[in-house]
Amino acid sequence: MFETIAGYVGAVFVGAIALFAFLKGGQPEKIGAGTFAFGWFASVLVQSNAGLFGVQWAMFAIDVAMLLVFVAMVWKAPRSWPVWACALQLLVVTSHVMIMLHLRTPISAFYTVVNMTGYGIMLAIAIGTFWAWQERRAIGQDVD
Repeated sequence: MFETIAGYVGAVFVGAIALFAFLKGGQPEKIGAGTFAFGWFASVLVQSNAGLFGVQWAMFAIDVAMLLVFVAMVWKAPRSWPVWACALQLLVVTSHVMIMLHLRTPISAFYTVVNMTGYGIMLAIAIGTFWAWQERRAIGQDVD
């Protein structure tokens, strides 16, 4: 993961979004950012180059757990950003299932989907955090 500059850029984005959500977000944003940061870090720990072209079961389990958290947030949180995060995470899980079913999908497409949806989820969390922060500022609860 940290052999390339892209790995470091991804780590900076995850850290920055998580920090922003923990400092300025509400409870749903903190849960979403914590879930994403934990899932990202756990994925870095469990990924293996041996399973580069096959199913990585540990990463699949982490992605399903993240999907379940986002589904619960869609159900309970009074925000719209969890819907986007949940939809993108469902795309990741679906990509895992496509690999499991041995569909003729290029492995590069799988990794592109996983990486791009990660950035989309971070964007959804950042936008949700910004709007939650602005709503609290508008009613005078968050004074800097």
